[in-house]
Amino acid sequence: MAQQTISHEELLKRMASGEKLKDIAGITDTQFKALAVIGYNQYQQGRLKDAETMFLGLTALDKTNYIGFAGAGAVALAKKPADLNAAYTNLSKAAELRPEDGDIQANLGEVLLRQGKLKEATAHLEKAFQLDPGRKDPGVNRARAIVTGLDAIVKEAQKRKEAEMVKAS
Repeated sequence: MAQQTISHEELLKRMASGEKLKDIAGITDTQFKALAVIGYNQYQQGRLKDAETMFLGLTALDKTNYIGFAGAGAVALAKKPADLNAAYTNLSKAAELRPEDGDIQANLGEVLLRQGKLKEATAHLEKAFQLDPGRKDPGVNRARAIVTGLDAIVKEAQKRKEAEMVKAS
C-alpha cells in the first residue's frame, strides 16, 4: 500500500472536524490494541518512561478510547514519587470513558485517598468493589487490601486512644 501524505492544514482540518488521529493515520483497532499491549508490557517491566510515552501516544491517537488514559494514570501512580495530579487527570478521563472498569475505579480511588479526599475516594473504591463481586480483579483486590490495612490502623489508633483515656482518668 502506498503511503499517503497530507498537509499540516489538512490534518488540522480533519482533526477539527472530529476525526481521530488514529483514523487519519490509518491505524487499525488491532494495531491500536497492540500498541497498548506494548505499553502495558513496558509498565510491567518497570520501564515507566517508555510506558508513559506509549500511553500518552494512545491518548493523542484516540481521545475517545479509555486505554491510553488508564495506562497513563497507572504509570503516574506508579512513579516514585507518584504524580498524583497526572494520575487523577488521566484516571478521571478513563473512568468517564469506561465507568464499569473496576481497576480504573480502584486506581482513581487510591489517587483520591492519597490526596486526602476521603469522601471522593470512598465512592470510587466502593464502586470498584461492586464491579468485582467475585474478587478476581487484581487491581481491585489491591484496593481492598489498602482499605483493610487502613481500617486496621484506624481501629488500633482508637484502641490506643481509649487506653490513654482510661490511664488519664
